[in-house]
Amino acid sequence: MPRPALQVIRDEHSAVAAVLRSLLKMMERDPDEQPERFFDVLRAMLFYIDEFPERLHHPKESDLLFPKIARLAPELMPVIQRLEDDHMQGEHRVRELQHLLLAWELLGDGRRADFQEAARRYVEFYLAHMRTEETELLPVAQQRLSEADWAQLDAAFQSHRDPLATADRDPQYDRLFTRIVMRTPAPIGVGPA
Repeated sequence: MPRPALQVIRDEHSAVAAVLRSLLKMMERDPDEQPERFFDVLRAMLFYIDEFPERLHHPKESDLLFPKIARLAPELMPVIQRLEDDHMQGEHRVRELQHLLLAWELLGDGRRADFQEAARRYVEFYLAHMRTEETELLPVAQQRLSEADWAQLDAAFQSHRDPLATADRDPQYDRLFTRIVMRTPAPIGVGPA
C-alpha cells in the first residue's frame, strides 16, 4: 500500500536535492554580469534550505519518524543517532553558508573560494544524509510500522508541505519560488540564460 508520508519525504528530498545541485551549478557561473540577480538567487536557495528542511521537514523526522523506527528496529540506533546529529548541525551549517555568501558578495572575490568550498562540503553532506534516510530507514519503516503509526505520519507530513515539492503552494511563498525557479538562469532554472 502506498504511504503518503513516504511520498512526501521523497518529494521533499527531491526538491532539496534539486536546489542543492542548482546551488553548485550557480557557483560555476560568474556573478559579474548580473551580480544582484546572482547573489539574490543564491540567497533565496539558502533561505529555502533554512526555512523548509531545517524548520519543517527535519522536526517531523526527528520527532515522529525516527522514534517509531527506533522502537521497532533498535539495531538502527547508530544510524538514527548519526542522522539526528546531522539535523542538530544543519541549521548552524546553513547559517555559516549564508554568512560566507554575504562575505563574498560584500567583500569580493577574495571570499569566493571560502563560500564555494563550504557549499560543496554542505551539498555532499546533505545528499549523503538524505540517501541514508532513504536507503537505511525508509525501507524498514515501510516494513515494520503499524497502520496507526502511518496514520500519524501521513497527517504530519501532509501538513506544512515544502513549496518546491508540491504544486499546491502556499501563496506566501510564491516570491521565494519565483526567485529560485524563475530567476535562476537556464539551464539550471527557467530564467534567462
